[in-house]
Parts: sequence; C-alpha cells; structure tokens
Amino acid sequence: MRVVVAEDSVLFREGLARLLAEAGHTVVAAVGDADALQAAVAVHEPDLAISDIRMPPQMESDGARAAAALRAAHPSVGVLLLSQHIELSSCLELIGTPGFGYLLKDRVLRLDAFDDALRRVAEGGSVLDPEIVQALVRTRSDTPALASLTSREHEVLTLVAEGRSNLAIAGLLGLSERTVEAHMRSVFSKLGLQDDGSTHRRVLAVVTYLERPRPQ
Repeated sequence: MRVVVAEDSVLFREGLARLLAEAGHTVVAAVGDADALQAAVAVHEPDLAISDIRMPPQMESDGARAAAALRAAHPSVGVLLLSQHIELSSCLELIGTPGFGYLLKDRVLRLDAFDDALRRVAEGGSVLDPEIVQALVRTRSDTPALASLTSREHEVLTLVAEGRSNLAIAGLLGLSERTVEAHMRSVFSKLGLQDDGSTHRRVLAVVTYLERPRPQ
C-alpha cells in the first residue's frame, strides 16, 4: 500500500512512517502541514493519506479541511484522520463515507488493529474509533428512538458505526450472521432509517442520526 503521512510532530511522523514501513507499506511522502499534504497527494496519488486533524498553518482543523479537499479532488484516495482527542465538528461531512476513517492516536500502538483499519479505509471501507462511536451514542442515548433499542441492539449499532460488516460483527459477538441481520433490521426500523444494504450508507445514516441536534 502506498501511503502519504501528514503530521506536524516530527517524532510522531517519523515513528508512524517507520511502523508503516515495517508493516510492508510504502510511505511515498511524510509532510508536516496541510498544504504539503494536498501537494503530496496530487503528486503521488497514494492509496491512503493519513493526517493529523490539528496541523499548520493555523493549528486548528487544517488536517480535516485538507481531508475534505482531498475527497473532492482525489475521491479514490482513502483518508484516515488521527487525533489526540475527539473532535467531530470539523469532519462530520466525511464520517461514514467510503474510504474514510477517524481514529485516536493511541490506536497506532495497537499494530494489528491499526493495520486492519488502514487496509479497510484504503479499500473503500469506513472506520471510526470505538471511543468516538461511544461518545456519539452516549450523547444521544436519551432520545426516544435510541432509548427503544435493546442492549444488544446498542452493541450492534456501535459496531456498525465503527464500519464493521455484519459478518465481522457476528464473529466479534459470537452470533450468527443471520441474527446480526435481524438486529440491524430492528435497529433501522426503530430509528426510522431505510437499510439499503450499503455498509457505507448505513454507517453514514446511523452516525448522522446520532449526531443531529435534539429538539429544544
């Protein structure tokens, strides 16, 4: 896999590039700001771009804004955002879309899971950090629709929003794939969402639902 890395911390950037190389990936560019990220992707057309959310020049959400620009200019390039903390407002438009992931930086230390996430995003899947999904669920757990879900349905919903397939969820929870499908039909029915069979669309629908403002 050909990867561009964007991170303003030299130590973290070089460490991540080394881990990627040891995992068999080719780091075609390692840069320190959002403008350089966009330029590197334009030149190298990698399979995946990994970017910190907060980077120069403004040290705010430059990485997330660059990710949105990359999605528009290079839709075939997977984008994985990394952050030290949960920051959703700057990347909501990308969450749940094909070829996008958002992980907290401590996930990098869990090499097997991190490499699996990289491959899923590069192949057009979607990945969300479990802590981000849990934060969304907790934020909206008092809405009537979510309150109607069973504990098992909440568990399945969380894994769906992480970008897991029904088959993967079945393996993680020790259920049959048919049982997971039944839970998903129930979840979408209770949330008033149409399940069209698309993993990406269902993730986007679930996360959008969880993140939408509650009536005052």
